[in-house]
Amino acid sequence: MLVKMEKQPNASSSASSSASASAPLRSTGQIGSDIRALRRSRNWTLSDLADHLERSVGWLSQVERGVSEPALEDIRRIAGLFNLPVSFFFSSSSDDPESQFVVRGDSRRSMSDDTKGLVESLLSPDLGGAFEIVHSVFAPGARCPEPFVRQSEEAGYVIEGSLVLFIDGDRFELRAGDSFRFAGETVSWVNEGTVPAILIWVIAPPIY
Repeated sequence: MLVKMEKQPNASSSASSSASASAPLRSTGQIGSDIRALRRSRNWTLSDLADHLERSVGWLSQVERGVSEPALEDIRRIAGLFNLPVSFFFSSSSDDPESQFVVRGDSRRSMSDDTKGLVESLLSPDLGGAFEIVHSVFAPGARCPEPFVRQSEEAGYVIEGSLVLFIDGDRFELRAGDSFRFAGETVSWVNEGTVPAILIWVIAPPIY
């Protein structure tokens, strides 16, 4: 589990209610790794992200190292910066040892992008490793708004449906059972089929 709410005591006054509302979330130690991975995905320095959050570099460094806990408002800002829902930083899986190694099907963290027609679920327990595994569902007609280049190595496998992948201008029609890999090329994609395309996507280093 990534983050969980710490139980708050009953407030006896408006002042204590305010303090309770701004109390930090208690994490299992993974939230700092996730924030660091998100920051690195944009090639931002600690100073860059700290400036966006209007926080000090020292504070951010402590958060990424798991020394300090971010408040809910900080998590909201980080989620907004990376176009993620706040729920991305939460998981419904139980707080037990298996959560470090196992992701249950009903406790995946999901991200949806209506502008792309894409829904992605994180299959990795966290973003702290050398790579991440993502379950991607491309709706019929979904397409990448514009070609992109990422400083990562990526590979994928088509489980169902079909997806057209463009790599450095070359067109590749992928169907169930096909796989691919690219690293640093200009990439775009479109689902020209009438059914969702379901893929497993591996990305190193993690970007989500």
